[in-house]
Amino acid sequence: MVLAAGLGTRMRPLTEATPKPLLKLAGRSLLDHALDRIEAAGIGRVVVNAHWFAEQVEAACAARATPPTVLREDTVQETGGGVRDALPLLGEDPFLVVNGDAFWLDGPSQAILRLAAAFDPGKMDGLLLLVRSAVVEGEVGRGDFMMDPLGRIRRPKEREISPYVYAGVQIVAPRLFRESPEGPFGTMRLWERAIEEERLFGLVHDGAWFHLSRPGDLRKAETALATGLVRAMF
Repeated sequence: MVLAAGLGTRMRPLTEATPKPLLKLAGRSLLDHALDRIEAAGIGRVVVNAHWFAEQVEAACAARATPPTVLREDTVQETGGGVRDALPLLGEDPFLVVNGDAFWLDGPSQAILRLAAAFDPGKMDGLLLLVRSAVVEGEVGRGDFMMDPLGRIRRPKEREISPYVYAGVQIVAPRLFRESPEGPFGTMRLWERAIEEERLFGLVHDGAWFHLSRPGDLRKAETALATGLVRAMF
C-alpha cells in the first residue's frame, strides 16, 4: 500500500494545488518513484489511498501500465486509519506500506526485497526500514527509534538522542491492526503496542534516502541527484 492521502502542509506552497506525492523529483513524481520500486520488487497488487486533490492521484495511477487500486478518503484517516480501511483489499498475508513521499536509492540490493527477506511473521508484527540520522541532510530532531542488537526497536526516552529515523517503508502483518480504533489515527499508536510486545523491529537502509519535508529539501535532493554525488557515496 502507498499512503498518498496527506495534505502536505509543510511542503506549501508547492502543495497548494498538487498533492505532495505528485511533486516531481528527477523527472518523475514521488508516487511514480515509489510505485516503480514496488513493481521492481515483484509486488503485483497495490492500493493507493487519496484525499488531497484525489482526482490527480487517480489520474496519475490510471496512467500507469499496471494501474494500482485507488481508495479515496472523504476524510483524512491518517497513516493508521488509511491502512485499516484498506485491509479488505490487502489480503491476509504480511504486506508492504510505503509513504507516498518516501524517496530512496537502493544499495547493493533492493530495499523492499531486503525487508521481505528479513521479515519473520513468527516474531514480528512490523519491520521498519530505518536510516542512520548521521547521513540524513536536513532536520530530523532527536531521531525516531532506538534499536537493540537483535533488531528490536523502541521509541527514545526523554533526553535520549536516537541514531535512527524512519524511512517511510515497512512490512507489517495484519495482526498489527487488530482492534484498531475507528476514525483517523496514526500508525504510531499500533507501533507502541508492538514495542511493548517486543514485536516491532528495524532494518537499517544500506543506500541513500532523502528527507523531503519542505520545499528546500526537494531542491537539495534534486541538486544531489543531478551531481551524481549521492550514488558515488553509497
